[in-house]
Amino acid sequence: MAAHMGAGGLPPSAAATVWSGAGSLQDHIQMKWSTVMTQSLSGKTVAVLATDGVELIELTEPVKALKAAGAAVEIVSLKAGPFQGFNHLTPGDKVTADKAVADVQASDYAALLLPGGVANPDQLRADADAVKFVRAFFDAGKPVAAICHAPWLLIEAGVVKGRTLTSYPSLRTDLKNAGANVVDEAAVVDNGLVTSRNPDDIPAFNARMIEEFAEGRHQGG
Repeated sequence: MAAHMGAGGLPPSAAATVWSGAGSLQDHIQMKWSTVMTQSLSGKTVAVLATDGVELIELTEPVKALKAAGAAVEIVSLKAGPFQGFNHLTPGDKVTADKAVADVQASDYAALLLPGGVANPDQLRADADAVKFVRAFFDAGKPVAAICHAPWLLIEAGVVKGRTLTSYPSLRTDLKNAGANVVDEAAVVDNGLVTSRNPDDIPAFNARMIEEFAEGRHQGG
């Protein structure tokens, strides 16, 4: 795994289904910092599915949060080895994939993280193994966290119909057409699925991700 994937701080769990703004989240962080210790992910392995074009901060910051909570993390991509990360439209650090998606199964992991970036999910949704991998988490009721453009992959996997979620604005018509109830909020949880809009939402996203991943399987997911 690349050097920039090191351990870091973890926001605490959120108490509500939706965070509407950074101010209320920061108040919650100050009041609930001690609750992080009760939401350990020790013993859980989380898959991060990404490829060329991934928005780096949407990968590195959630991974820091997962590691800080005690989770083991494996980077899964279209093939094992390095792929190109981006800082918006500018190439950034490369990330090293531990395994190819064709060689793993959802049963190997407790949860799934899907970072964004425009090109990243656009390529993944065209790969049958990646789509099958994502769908299997939902079939098993395992928690999934997807930020920014990542819900494109959820549409391809056929798992958004009837769910409430958010995304980057340019995806929202696609989500509505796929049967989703789309809201404009910083972090949304629907039966184990956590979604957020953009990098500004990462503190709220991480908080809800840790909470849902700690809860584990969700019935009817």
